[in-house]
Amino acid sequence: MPDIMGKMDIAFPNLNIYLENVPKSFSIFGFTIALYGVIIGFGFFLALILITNVAKRTGQNPDTYWDVATYVIVFSIIGARLYYVFFAWDYYKDDPISILNIRNGGLAIYGGVIAGFLTAAIYCKIKKTSFLKMADTCMYGLLLGQTMGRWGNFTNREAFGEYTNGPFAMRLPVEMVRSGEITELMKEHMSAATNYVQVSPTFLYESMWNLGLLILLLLYLKHKKFDGEIMLMYLGGYGLGRAWIEGLRTDQLIMHTTGLPVSQMLAICLVIFAVVAEVVVRVRLKKAGTKEAAEKESSEENTEE
Repeated sequence: MPDIMGKMDIAFPNLNIYLENVPKSFSIFGFTIALYGVIIGFGFFLALILITNVAKRTGQNPDTYWDVATYVIVFSIIGARLYYVFFAWDYYKDDPISILNIRNGGLAIYGGVIAGFLTAAIYCKIKKTSFLKMADTCMYGLLLGQTMGRWGNFTNREAFGEYTNGPFAMRLPVEMVRSGEITELMKEHMSAATNYVQVSPTFLYESMWNLGLLILLLLYLKHKKFDGEIMLMYLGGYGLGRAWIEGLRTDQLIMHTTGLPVSQMLAICLVIFAVVAEVVVRVRLKKAGTKEAAEKESSEENTEE
């Protein structure tokens, strides 16, 4: 591996992978298009394809999801941006117009998820349809979109973690990384003869975690016990992975009053909520089943008499 990397190069030294000229954007007819946006857009498209497929398998009308998709996509992007800006206000307060520039990143997944949930809930309220059933179906597309979307962080050289020399260690040229995300530990492992930082590719960890969770939920689909269970499994499963991975990142959004990583705290809360809700609902279903069985048995005995 070279000690001096090209400006647009990315390397994984312990995997013996060296990628030259990895672009952040490309031009068509003089207009610059960010790969970050292309990847997210493609992720949305594939997510919708998967969602409509799951809807067919579960006896729902796929057209419903095409109808709600436009609203969810628009408000999810707005929510993801507002969430990020709120917790990174010091970065934007001197240049508010830059809030509108999302081509260089700055979208927080949890903000998009929250906005998407609210949009879907309002849609279901208006259309008088089951929000929990829709939420279960949408979780599959959401996970696929998140799995792909993290690769937008890769092309943007962002969402990475502390210095590591583990098997997946990643090298990025210093000039392509925000200065505020370069830690003292990273600097300690740099030398005058190199021009890169070596980091943990947390975008990769989260992408692989999401893919594994997606596969598990697809396998579980036919075994679902109640509407809303897939949503709870997503909240708990994704939250568990995010709580771990967020602790590794150097670009954490910090809660203004506590100094704690906001996404990590939210992830932990969602894991607790998902586990408690799952247990409560299953206990209620079991009690309801026992009561129904007892009433049926009593009815049969009265009939025999």
